[in-house]
Amino acid sequence: MKYQWIVFDADETLFHFDAFAGLKQLFSHYNIVFEKSDFDEFQTVNKPLWIDYQNGTISAKELQVRRFTAWGEKLDVDPVLLNQQFIEAMADICQCLPGARKLLELLQGKAKLAIITNGFTALQKVRLARTDLTHFFEHVIISEQVGVAKPNIAIFDHALSLFGDPDKSSVLMVGDTLSSDILGGKNAGLDTCWINHEGEKVEDTVGATYQVGCLTGLYNLIKSFETEHV
Repeated sequence: MKYQWIVFDADETLFHFDAFAGLKQLFSHYNIVFEKSDFDEFQTVNKPLWIDYQNGTISAKELQVRRFTAWGEKLDVDPVLLNQQFIEAMADICQCLPGARKLLELLQGKAKLAIITNGFTALQKVRLARTDLTHFFEHVIISEQVGVAKPNIAIFDHALSLFGDPDKSSVLMVGDTLSSDILGGKNAGLDTCWINHEGEKVEDTVGATYQVGCLTGLYNLIKSFETEHV
């Protein structure tokens, strides 16, 4: 096997992450029909907060509270509670992406597997348990617990230390987001594989070593490594 360690992002790499569906479920408890226009408005607040979090200018807690501050005022509900209910809703609707389990089964025993995610602790652990994927992973590294988020090199260095400081050439980082998964992995000295679900024509793939369109494509890529190293 070409790589001793294969490290995955979580959201939209192994798991489908439908925030709109989760928010619809959350707000249904308050008898609110959450529309696409409401989601678009929510994202004008949420997306910049995620950028600030990845850049290290706000904490995970700040992100989770501030994204629900306006709705909290509107409903007279603590935004901390709204965030908790949103995470619970996302756990309720969690699904693996097509091909995820087959890929992990292929890799089991051939490479050690881990997750590095900027997602939040409460969701990650429940989701892994509910989808029965926990046993595949040696480590699940969550930015909220480490204190830094991808693409910060520190979270990758933390992961490598947990792995026993393997040769970086033996570690592959897999993810769907160029600005965090791929850039962070590259800056940490790792090979990277970008999962380009939408088939985007992107001039700057920030130096991704490989590019595939889905987990089946990744499955085929890894099978080709096995053939090369027979």
